[in-house]
Amino acid sequence: MIKEKLENLIKRALEDFGVENPKVELEHPAEISHGDFSSNVSLLYAKDLGKNPRELAEKIVSILRRTQGDFDFLQKIEIAGPGFINFYLSKDFFISSTKEILKEKKDFGLNKNLVGQKIIIEYTQPNPFKVFHIGHLVNNIVGEAVSRLIEAEGPKLKRATYHGDVGLHVAKVVWALINQQPLQPTTSTTSSQQLTIEILGKAYAEGDRAYEADEAARKEIVEINKKIYEQSDPEINEIYKKGLELSLSHFKKIYTRLGSKFDASFFESEAGEVGRKLVAKFLAEGMFEKSENAIILSGEKSGLHTRVFINSEGLPTYEAKDLGLIELKRKFFKFDRSITVTDVEQSEYYKVVVKASEFVFPKLKGKIEHLSHGRLRLSEGRMSSRTGNIIGGEELLNQLHNLALQKMAEREIENKEDVADKVAVAALKYSILKQAPGKNIVFDFEKSLSFEGDSGPYLQYSAVRAKSVLEKAGQEKIKPSANSESTEINNVERLLYKFPEVVEEAAKEFAPQKLATYLIELAGEFNGFYAKEKIVDKTDKNSPYKIALTEAVFITLQNGLWLLGIEVPEKM
Repeated sequence: MIKEKLENLIKRALEDFGVENPKVELEHPAEISHGDFSSNVSLLYAKDLGKNPRELAEKIVSILRRTQGDFDFLQKIEIAGPGFINFYLSKDFFISSTKEILKEKKDFGLNKNLVGQKIIIEYTQPNPFKVFHIGHLVNNIVGEAVSRLIEAEGPKLKRATYHGDVGLHVAKVVWALINQQPLQPTTSTTSSQQLTIEILGKAYAEGDRAYEADEAARKEIVEINKKIYEQSDPEINEIYKKGLELSLSHFKKIYTRLGSKFDASFFESEAGEVGRKLVAKFLAEGMFEKSENAIILSGEKSGLHTRVFINSEGLPTYEAKDLGLIELKRKFFKFDRSITVTDVEQSEYYKVVVKASEFVFPKLKGKIEHLSHGRLRLSEGRMSSRTGNIIGGEELLNQLHNLALQKMAEREIENKEDVADKVAVAALKYSILKQAPGKNIVFDFEKSLSFEGDSGPYLQYSAVRAKSVLEKAGQEKIKPSANSESTEINNVERLLYKFPEVVEEAAKEFAPQKLATYLIELAGEFNGFYAKEKIVDKTDKNSPYKIALTEAVFITLQNGLWLLGIEVPEKM
């Protein structure tokens, strides 16, 4: 990368002054007019060398200028303020960069930083028998984007999800289906045709209400919970099986709509038993301890806070199940890194899981990673699946879909339903991904669907616009050519070459928002370029280069949007 070349040149200049192993990091100035790269090394090393920062900057630049003939990618070097060194790339560099983009096409932005590594990432984690809620949407969108960014670095990557297929939430649903009208099933009503996702959602709300308010119901639910674990009751087993199949089928439809596909699905029912055995083994070795008929990992041992791993009824808790899950993942895919994406409110909990895993799997120390995301809120405020009065994930997508159809009502577009769904998914995904993963998101329906400004549909529209320019050029029989008749450098050129660097940084930091911000900036500059310039013009000798630049923009927007999990429609 050009950045590394410049950093090495500056390092060599500093070494000439006697600095051993200098650390040099280049940044892009906030204002494009201030250059393509900037360095503050003169401010960092001036004191050690007994020089004024600007004086040192001048000497470094003098050395660089003497060797400038050895590299043709720089137009000029300037000193700014107290001693910042600004670098301006040459037109030849940007022409070369455009050629490279047109050559690499779909591979533009990919690199090999993680080639040879094996990584598994777990995300989404919807619980069967419950609504696929907005939190699962956020988790899926963040997890899928991070997966694609990491994948762009070249590792072998596996995607996994994890389902809570046992536990009190399941027992509450089964209890309601057995005891409550009009939910009460018979052998016929437990068929997949008649038991619906809506009925499961209502059953959960009813079962949860009864569990909290009715002592007799609570005891019955606890008993059903044990029977589900033991698989000892035929009637309960039948209801459970139908509900699980229905839930998983429903989840798969939503995954497809969101553009996700998992290599493995793990279940609490299997992870729990594995975790129970692991805890029993390390209890004997003194890592865990008994407390009031339960088994715990004490805060004294973990350095964090005390957590229960086996409860007083002898059942594994979430903590034990997560230990079992790590073992299942390890057997499925001998990973170098395992990343789990969860809600931010599970951050403290997961610290204990990581600490416990270091005791149980010492060879995996440093390989278990956690990424937390914020929560999405609508104008109604925080939502809970316990109330039964929430907007489910699918319902939110459907509302966005219908609003997108309304916005496109007067446009002549084929396959409007398909385009509307792509626009709806883009609106939601961008609204979530433009925020840093740990921050909460306030979702605005109108702004998210805007075809202008800071939105996913705006990015899609910009890509479609670039594609229409290319189609017009084809009709006019003007071929793109990455050879410019002009020496002028525009801001589109100054942004395009940064794309691989942005992807690398976003992947390394689990920061899709950095890519989202870059794409908005690029789209804005291209749309300004489009408004100012006549791109397709047979009378303009530079038209082939403008078309080549437009193609480079389309490639970059399409590749970047794909990394965010957003598809570009044919027309909008």
